[in-house]
Amino acid sequence: MNKGHHSEQIILSVENIHTFIGQFHILEGVSLEVPRGSITVMLGRNGAGKTTTLKSILGLTPPSSGKIIFEDAEIQGKHAFNNANLGIGYVPEHRAIFRSLSVMENLKLAERKRGDFDRHAKFIFDLFPDLERLYKLPGNHLSGGQQQMLAVARALVPDNKLLLIDEPSEGLAPILIEQMMEAIRKLSTTSTVLLVEQNFIMASQLAERFIIIDDGKSVQRGLMKDLVQDEDMIHEYLGASIHARKTEVSHAAKK
Repeated sequence: MNKGHHSEQIILSVENIHTFIGQFHILEGVSLEVPRGSITVMLGRNGAGKTTTLKSILGLTPPSSGKIIFEDAEIQGKHAFNNANLGIGYVPEHRAIFRSLSVMENLKLAERKRGDFDRHAKFIFDLFPDLERLYKLPGNHLSGGQQQMLAVARALVPDNKLLLIDEPSEGLAPILIEQMMEAIRKLSTTSTVLLVEQNFIMASQLAERFIIIDDGKSVQRGLMKDLVQDEDMIHEYLGASIHARKTEVSHAAKK
């Protein structure tokens, strides 16, 4: 697929959405584009509105104004289950799995059509071999990392064209972060990924493109390779802690 700038196909376009939760105006103008077949990461400080942006796209917190266009159709205002049926998968933060059900039951429940799991089982278990080994265990017997893998795997059971993944590395040990990164890379060969990620090193190594959300607004977007070089932008929008780790990123990129 040609990923040249002028010929890339946009699978998701968000145009100036405003979203309220109760009386709180959480999103005050978020716009973004996600090219088909890409990994795009949404960055920003805690509370900037990243999770609300994902929920607004899916329809869990519908925007009060603006447009959301998925595969050339406007989907703002539609119910989340309708948008899911169009092929949008969602992996929420905090591993929303059924803890009393087995790994296999969690995966079977994620079917949209009969046979979804059987069609995708090999792909899922190739990505996450632990889940195949532990498929009879209940979710609450899995480690935090294994629960996170199960949360991602559930979104792979139906045919999804776009995956919205919220904080996949949260609370994971470094070795598991490497596994998760490798899994998301493989996912992007069959689907498009829009990721929220606080781990800047992980984000910079995974994503081709970035969007920065600040105080409910999208303020910057572009190629991740340019952001990694832009110390001022990192410092302004993502904080000094990330700024200090920028050298680690550039060393990792050279390996």
